[in-house]
Amino acid sequence: MFDLFKRGPGEARVSWGDRLRAGLEATRARLARPLAALVGRKALSEEALAELETALITADVGVPATERILADLRARWQRAGDDADARALLVATLTALMGPLEKPLVVGSDRPFVIMLAGVNGAGKTTSIGKIAKWLQSQGLTVLLAAGDTFRAAAREQLQAWGARNGVQVIAQQGGDPAAVMFDAIAAARARGIDVVLADTAGRLPTQGHLMEELKKIRRVIARAQQGAPHETLLVLDANTGQNALAQVAAFNAAVGLSGLVLTKLDGTAKGGVVAAIAGTNPVPLRFIGVGEDIDDLRPFVAAEFAEAMVG
Repeated sequence: MFDLFKRGPGEARVSWGDRLRAGLEATRARLARPLAALVGRKALSEEALAELETALITADVGVPATERILADLRARWQRAGDDADARALLVATLTALMGPLEKPLVVGSDRPFVIMLAGVNGAGKTTSIGKIAKWLQSQGLTVLLAAGDTFRAAAREQLQAWGARNGVQVIAQQGGDPAAVMFDAIAAARARGIDVVLADTAGRLPTQGHLMEELKKIRRVIARAQQGAPHETLLVLDANTGQNALAQVAAFNAAVGLSGLVLTKLDGTAKGGVVAAIAGTNPVPLRFIGVGEDIDDLRPFVAAEFAEAMVG
């Protein structure tokens, strides 16, 4: 099996800030030219603003959020007067827009605390579960993984690989009802005194009605197995889907009621502006962002940090 955790010979671990900045390089490149046209100006040029507008939209910020950004930038520029710093003002504008998404995951007092994850095929859901498990362990919490994709052997094997890497138990079965796996996992966690259950589910498209109904059933069974559960329902999104992420958020939120998002594969994408798009349309909290394949490459979202990396 492919080793998800192997680091190249002599490869040094760089800081999270540097990884985030490197991951958003393609997105930042789209904003570089129009931003350079604004630097040093005493007054805003409509031509420069139009170029910035185009750059934001092509970075998947989307029209509604772009309009908000430009309006806020104009207001900040007017207040700053002769001291206007184009880069600093754009960072401040983006930070203010994305700020409502900055709500880190908090594990409450319920035990086990159940986190259900959903998403379309290939979004990076199973990998994200392994990384979230590591993050939870760093908070001093014990974790159990529930392999809810009961029909794809590769998905179970991948989750079991992350379980082995993190030293956590995985409840899995071949075939059968994924809801039953969740029920058994919660019972096992309660019996073993585990703090958190991370419940994986099979990838599905929002247009697959029968699979969305299955997801609703899984949620109902989890609620029967543990009062108040799932305590968190997270949607895993691939940053490369760009504006399509908005439709996924709306569809999954309508089906199961999302409490948060996990945005993966930001490394190398030119569509990092989708975070601003989400903030400007359907601001479901962004719990985690991911910029790589390593086990530590998933961290809580911080708006100012993201805006700095996005603008450069």
